[in-house]
Amino acid sequence: MEEIHIGWIGLGNMGIPMAEQFVKAGYRLSVYNRSQDKAEALSKLGAKTSSSPKELLSSTDMVVIMVSDDEAISQIFTNENGLLSDNTTGKIIINMSTVSPGVSIEMAQLCKEKGNFYLDAPVSGSVKQAETGTLVIMVGGEEKPYHLAKSILEKLGKLVMHVGAIGSGNNAKLAINSLLALYAQGLAETILFAKDKGIETADLLNLISNAAIGNVFTKIKGDAILSDNYKAAFALKHIVKDLKLAQAEGLATPLAQTALNTFANAEEQFGEEDIISVVKAIKR
Repeated sequence: MEEIHIGWIGLGNMGIPMAEQFVKAGYRLSVYNRSQDKAEALSKLGAKTSSSPKELLSSTDMVVIMVSDDEAISQIFTNENGLLSDNTTGKIIINMSTVSPGVSIEMAQLCKEKGNFYLDAPVSGSVKQAETGTLVIMVGGEEKPYHLAKSILEKLGKLVMHVGAIGSGNNAKLAINSLLALYAQGLAETILFAKDKGIETADLLNLISNAAIGNVFTKIKGDAILSDNYKAAFALKHIVKDLKLAQAEGLATPLAQTALNTFANAEEQFGEEDIISVVKAIKR
């Protein structure tokens, strides 16, 4: 049984299965979530609940955060009873959310002033990888807290890699998700073109999976299109957010601009569905 007591903030589609990995590994776990009902499943597994980020930080050894955007991060850190309202020192705060490098740099400085460490450690992978502990985790921050946290992060992922200073993990994730957008749009357009020429989607996907261009993403999202299942593993609205963040960091290449336009136009109707629902927007 591990003695380290982990605090967890954010129990969405990814947060719950990720936090469960720590319980399975034998860590003591406490959780905070704005919607307390989402903590019930983890409570049944033995996790404790905290009433605020401040309480969570004061009662645990490190805190892991998995929420949606910069605004949520700012609130978690700076609101009354936020993480920064606690005077505890020497804690490691790991932000696994996909947010801007700027907000990580800002929060890291505020943590440093309080005597705590901050790591940005976003993940590549979706719900299935969260459930099986096979995420890819890219970490930005100082070497000391990274090495202290690495063995814990390895309970969540098949690869944990330090990629540079604060914000580097965020930049790596924005790069990967920009490619994800290109994959999704490219697959959608390819399927629609072939279908228009009388080629069955199942046949095309079989060809792709056996060709050099086949990969796990095209297999999973191709199956989703075949089964007409657009339940969000990674919601389309989130790729719009990530492409905008990448654009703000200077990504202004032709393909990136085209992808942002495509997904932004699809967001109003398909934002809550999976990223591959872009095929319906393009077809329309």
